[in-house]
Formats: sequence, C-alpha cells, structure tokens
Amino acid sequence: MSKRRGLSLEEKREHMLQIFYESQDFFLLKELEKLGPKKGVISQSVKDVVQSLVDDDLVLKDKIGTSVYFWSLPSCAGNQLRNAHNKLESDLSSCTKRLAELDEQKESLKRGREESDDREMALEELKTIELQNKKLKEELALFADNDPAAIEAMKTAIEIAHSASNRWTDNIFTLQHWCSSNFPEAKEQLEHMYKEVGITEDLDYL
Repeated sequence: MSKRRGLSLEEKREHMLQIFYESQDFFLLKELEKLGPKKGVISQSVKDVVQSLVDDDLVLKDKIGTSVYFWSLPSCAGNQLRNAHNKLESDLSSCTKRLAELDEQKESLKRGREESDDREMALEELKTIELQNKKLKEELALFADNDPAAIEAMKTAIEIAHSASNRWTDNIFTLQHWCSSNFPEAKEQLEHMYKEVGITEDLDYL
C-alpha cells in the first residue's frame, strides 16, 4: 500500500481558506492550529500557511487588545482578484500605448534611411572618414611629448621644483648655522649627523 502524499502548499492554502469561508468567523492562531488538522493541514504548518494568505491579501488580520485575530470572507478573495485584474488591465493598456509609440518612432527613424545607392555610398564615405580620423589621432598621440602645451607645463614644473630645491637648501644652511651657534661644543656630532642624512660639503644652490 503506497504512502499517502502530503498536501502541497497551494492545497493547504485552499483548505485553510475553506475554514474561513465556511464559518465566516474570526479566529485566533491557536484556534486555527486546532482546526487545521481537520482539513488535512498539520498544526505545525498552519502559521506559515495563514501568513502566506495574509501576504496575498486573501486573509485579513488585526490586533485587538493583546490578541491577533484572522478572518476572511469570500468577498475578500473576489475583491483581491478584481484588484489584480484591474492592475493587469492598466499595465496592458500602458504597454500597448508604449508599443504604439515605439512603432511610430521606429517608422520615423526609417524615413530618410531607405536602402539606396546614395545611402550606401554615404555610409562607405563615413566609414573611410572615421578610419582616417582614428589614424590621425594615433599619429597625433606619437607627438604628444612635443606638444607645446605639454612642454610649457613641463617648464613651469621645472621652475617650481628648482625654486623649491633652493628654498630647502637655504633652510638646511640656516639650520646648520643655528646649530653651530647654539651648540659649538657638539661640532663633531653635528657633522657626523649631517653625513648620515646625506648633507655633504658639496651641497650648494642649483
């Protein structure tokens, strides 16, 4: 004897809806969990099944005091289906209108682009010009290093770097003079420190 197949989710939903439609009453969840097995829905599944019905607006729920009540009338399902039908009708109308607009736009774009010898020649000429433009851009890129604007920018950068280098050299000389004046007894240690950080006797302005 084959094992009995369990109810699918849709079947469980239909059976739970029958409880509401037959009684047209209000229920607590614990009451539904007791009634569910009578319709073939195990009590452990009742909560999830009822929640799915609530999510689809087939069952309504409301909190009264500390208790949450569930109910549904045959008219609820009818209203829900009517609302869905109206929405689909509206979406279909919008899509139909948009399709007509796109068809009109397509036909408008076609005008003046009919296949002809002149059009083919113009397209070939456009392709040739685009290839020439690409080639010229590639050649221009080879001379980017000789661009007057780039050279001028490089000269400006060199001048700024030159000025900054001499400014820091002057700062180093000023610091050396201050150290020599304030710590004459540490002359050897200072000279050793200068060499360690790369300050030699050859240091001079650029």
